[in-house]
Amino acid sequence: MAIGGAVLQYKLGPARSLTGAAQAIDGDSLRLNGEELRLEGIDAPEYRQSCTDRSGGQVDCGRAARRALVDLLSRGLVTCEIGKADRYGRGLARCRQGESDVNAAMVRQGQAVSYGGYRSEEAEAKAANRGIWALNFERPETWRRSHNRGGS
Repeated sequence: MAIGGAVLQYKLGPARSLTGAAQAIDGDSLRLNGEELRLEGIDAPEYRQSCTDRSGGQVDCGRAARRALVDLLSRGLVTCEIGKADRYGRGLARCRQGESDVNAAMVRQGQAVSYGGYRSEEAEAKAANRGIWALNFERPETWRRSHNRGGS
């Protein structure tokens, strides 16, 4: 729920954990044990979002972000810690695949931007021109606003 431009977080109760094989929905959300989760602290390009390369060519950066998450999730079981829900009722999750922090990996690979967390990973990806940082792109929240969509 938005009040005065701020998004309120809904509590799901105490933090809980889910483990299992996860499927990517897009670059910053997944389905785990039948539950849709949003990766907390990151924002990936929307599935239909395009970016442009330096020569002006179109790049399906939203689809690339989803493919990157598919790759990370395919490596084995995922454990997600969920403490809150977003305004759409999806659990906000910090997920790990083995020793790897999935949320951080998406930002470090340049497949998502920091959205309240992972600022050092974003700076690393930007400095190395990884993923969307090698492209001209609109931040996902700006793209959603201009395409009349409120959330990812």
